[in-house]
Amino acid sequence: MSPELISILVLVVVFVIATTRSVNMGALAFAAAFGVGTLVADLDADGIFAGFPGDLFVVLVGVTYLFAIARANGTTDWLVHAAVRLVRGRVALIPWVMFALTGALTAIGAVSPAAVAIVAPIALSFATRYSISPLLMGTMVVHGAQAGGFSPISIYGSIVNGIVEREKLPGSEIGLFLASLVANLLIAAVLFALLGGRKLWARGAVTPEDGGAPGKGTESTGTGSGTGTVGAAGPSAGTGTGTGSGTGSGTGSGTAPTAVAVRPDQETGGTEGTGIRLTPARIATLVALVALVVAVLGFDLDAGLTAVTLAVVLSTAWPDDSRRAVGEIAWSTVLLICGVLTYVGVLEEMGTITWAGEGVGGIGVPLLAAVLLCYIGAIVSAFASSVGIMGALIPLAVPFLAQGEIGAVGMVAALAVSATVVDVSPFSTNGALVLAAAPDVDRDRFFRQLMIYGGIVVAAVPALAWLVLIVPGFG
Repeated sequence: MSPELISILVLVVVFVIATTRSVNMGALAFAAAFGVGTLVADLDADGIFAGFPGDLFVVLVGVTYLFAIARANGTTDWLVHAAVRLVRGRVALIPWVMFALTGALTAIGAVSPAAVAIVAPIALSFATRYSISPLLMGTMVVHGAQAGGFSPISIYGSIVNGIVEREKLPGSEIGLFLASLVANLLIAAVLFALLGGRKLWARGAVTPEDGGAPGKGTESTGTGSGTGTVGAAGPSAGTGTGTGSGTGSGTGSGTAPTAVAVRPDQETGGTEGTGIRLTPARIATLVALVALVVAVLGFDLDAGLTAVTLAVVLSTAWPDDSRRAVGEIAWSTVLLICGVLTYVGVLEEMGTITWAGEGVGGIGVPLLAAVLLCYIGAIVSAFASSVGIMGALIPLAVPFLAQGEIGAVGMVAALAVSATVVDVSPFSTNGALVLAAAPDVDRDRFFRQLMIYGGIVVAAVPALAWLVLIVPGFG
C-alpha cells in the first residue's frame, strides 16, 4: 500500500473515532500527524509542525478574546440593538445585511478570513439575542465573504487571475467574479428559506427591547447583590447585579429568549433609546473594534495579532470586565482546527494531495477529469487553503484544456466556486471562526451542523458548478 493511500485511510479512521467515541478530533489528528509523519513519511518534528496553522491559532484566540471582552462589558448588546434600529426593527433583514457587509469587505480587498473575523462575532451575537438560527447567520456571513471574494480588485480574484495569466489561459475577470457572486447568492437564498427566514419575515418588526419576540418584552431592572437570569442575550446580559423578572415570547428557529437582568449601567432609557447606555468601557471597545477593521483593511496588519493587542489593552484598563474573557476563548475549537490542519499539512508535505491531483489529471476523458478536479478542490479546501489548492489544480487542468474540449473560463470559475463555497466547513478558517465566535450555543451540536452542511456543499456544489459552467464550454 502506498504511503499516500495510508495517509488518507488514517484520516478516515480519525473521523470515525472522533464521531463514535466523542474524542476531540484535533487531539486525534495531532496523534495521527505524529504517527504518519514519523512512521510513514519519515518526517522529523519540524516537518510535522510545518503544517501547524500558527496564524489561524492566533486569529481564533485573538478574535474570540476581543469579542469575549465585548460581550462581557455589553458592547455587543449595544451593537445588536443599534443594528435593529438600522433596519427599522426588521430582524429578517439582518442576515442579508451581514451577507452584504462581508461581501463588500472582501470585494474591496479584505482577505476572506479577516472579513469573517470582523463580522461573525457581531452577527452571531445578534442571532443569539433574537433567536435566529446560528447556522443561518454563520453561513450567511461566510457565503457573503465568498460572494465578493473574486472581484477584480480582491485578494482571491487577483491571485486566481494571475495564475490564469501565468498559465497563458483565456480568462474573464468579470466572469469569475459573477460566477462566485451568483453561486453564493443563490445558496444564501436557499439557506434563508430553509433555516427560518420565512418565520423571521412573519415575525415582523421588533424594537431593540423586544428580545426577539413579536410582541413587547421587558427587561428587568433592579439593584442589590443578587444574580440575574441569564437569557439569550449572552453572558454579558446576565451577569448584572440585582434580581428581577420579565416576560418575553417569540417565534423563530430557536428557543425564545427570556428576560434578562441588567447591570446598573445597562438600564433602559440609554443611548438613543437602544436600552443600553454607552459607558467608557463600551466606547473604548467600540474604538478597538473600529481600530481592528482599520488595521486589517487599511494597513494590512494581521487580524489575530491586532485583536490580541487590543484585547490586552482593554483588559489592562478594565480588568473586572475582562477577567473571565480568557476562559471564554473557544479552546476546544482551537485544538480541533489546529490538529486537523496540522495533519493536512503532513499530507501536503508527503505529497498526498499532489498525488491525488496528478492521478485525476491523467484521466483521458476531459469532462470526467474536470468534475473530479472540482471535487478534489472542494474536499481539500474544506480543510486547507482555498487559493492554495486552486494554485495547484489550475495548472493540472492545462493539458486537457489545451485540447479545446473544455472552456478555460468555465473551468477556472468552476474550480473557484468549488474550492471556496466549502469554507463553511468547521475545519476551514472561515468555518472555524464562525464556530468559535458563536456565544451561548451547544458547541458540539453547532460543530455537527456545520460539518453536515459542509458535507452537503462538498457533495453537491462541484457537480452543479461542473454542469453549469464546464459542460456548456464557456471560454
